[in-house]
Amino acid sequence: MKEGVVIKSTGSWFTVKSENNQIIVCKIKGNFRTKGIKSTNPVAVGDWVEYQILENKTGAKGQMLGIITDIRDRKNYIVRRSQNLSRLSHIIAANIDQVFLIATLNFPVTTTTFIDRFLASAEAYSIPAIILFNKTDLLNPYEKLLLDQLISTYTNIGYKCLETSSVTKTGIEDLMNLMKDKVSLFSGHSGVGKSTLINLMQPGLMLKTMEISDSHKTGKHTTSYSEMFPLDFGGYIIDTPGIKAYGMLNMEAWEISHYFPEIFRLSSDCQYNNCTHTHEPGCAVKEGVKNKIVAESRYISYLGLLEGDEKYRPAF
Repeated sequence: MKEGVVIKSTGSWFTVKSENNQIIVCKIKGNFRTKGIKSTNPVAVGDWVEYQILENKTGAKGQMLGIITDIRDRKNYIVRRSQNLSRLSHIIAANIDQVFLIATLNFPVTTTTFIDRFLASAEAYSIPAIILFNKTDLLNPYEKLLLDQLISTYTNIGYKCLETSSVTKTGIEDLMNLMKDKVSLFSGHSGVGKSTLINLMQPGLMLKTMEISDSHKTGKHTTSYSEMFPLDFGGYIIDTPGIKAYGMLNMEAWEISHYFPEIFRLSSDCQYNNCTHTHEPGCAVKEGVKNKIVAESRYISYLGLLEGDEKYRPAF
């Protein structure tokens, strides 16, 4: 049995890179999908898998063909709710060292609700998350002030934040230093500049990019599947399709606060151990919001998850 890592997933086909750097295009073994994995994609980019070569068979482009027969235990993975099947998860990637959420204040707008849902998911799966505020060259003075406030909010919680621009090259060297020798995931809305940043760090990839729609100030999908690329300066980058909305999987009400670090820290001072931080007297979290220890936008995001509110309301 041979072993390799999945470097590309297009839905029904998976590109596997073997331990000796051979490329094999694989499908999943017929009964693989019925192993109790409640996901639209039981195999994801970053997974280490076992596979068999199909002898005397090649793909349309002459590639070796194979069948994935098993998957190794994952170090971690990050998921979101499937867009088409809400009861199932969609695994974005597996076995990653860190995730970068690429956010833009404009062109397109990334709401704090979206940011907070993504960060909560990363917390749930114990994956370090870094917020990368991109396209800073497009900000007017008012938007720059908003950005400073956002960075202050998330830095105080404990998240690393980075400002970047592919036009002025701001923050690119710092970004490469953070990514060196690690497996990193880029995620965010379509149009926030994921592919452009990757092209800047690894020019030979020439990933497709597209301009933002002038009428809607939103991005169009340029990446239709997840793919992992090696970086010349060390490490790997996983590029993912843009996400319109970040649907969270069902969480128990009591655990949601665990994924908001600043709320979880204050919860130990609440009058009741099972405080939901909504209506109870003696709630340290509500007091923290009043005293601006907890950002109001973060509290709104927490309540939205608690109430199962799937609306993405801009908070800035």
